[in-house]
Amino acid sequence: MRKEKTVDFHIKWVWHSISKMYNGFAARFDMTMATSYVLLNIDLENGTPATKIGPSLGMEPRSMVRMLKTLEERGLIYREVDDNDKRFVRIVLTAKGKEKRELAREGVISFNNLIRHKIPLDKLVVFFDVMQQINAIVEEENQKLRSEGSANADVLEG
Repeated sequence: MRKEKTVDFHIKWVWHSISKMYNGFAARFDMTMATSYVLLNIDLENGTPATKIGPSLGMEPRSMVRMLKTLEERGLIYREVDDNDKRFVRIVLTAKGKEKRELAREGVISFNNLIRHKIPLDKLVVFFDVMQQINAIVEEENQKLRSEGSANADVLEG
C-alpha cells in the first residue's frame, strides 16, 4: 500500500503542517507550539495539578518535567505545593503566563475560525465524527496491547 493511501499518513501530514504554522505563530511571541499548549491546559483561576497536564497533551512525564522547568524559569508559571499533602503540586500561571496563554488562545481561535470559514459545516461535522471513530479504534487497539503486555508480564513472572 502506498503511504498516500494510508489514514495515518494524512493525519500526520496535516498535523505536521498545523504544527509548523502554530510554531511560526508562537515564535513571534517567543513561544513554541508545545509551550503554548501547556499554557492553554492550565486553569486560569485555580491552576492545574501537575499530574493532569502531561496526559491531556500526550506528553511523556520526563518531557513534561523539562517543559514545566523551562516555563518556570521564564516566569510563566509557578508551582504551588498543597499544605496538606506535599506530594500534590498545582501549576499556576503568573501574570506573564496569562498574557502568553491569551496570545496562544487567540492563535488557536484564529486558525479555527479560518477553517470554519473555508470548510462547510456539514463537512466539518463528518470530519469530527470520523476523527472520533478513529480515536476510538486506536484506543481499543491500545487497550488490547496493554492487556497483552500485562499477560506477557504475568507469564514471565509465573
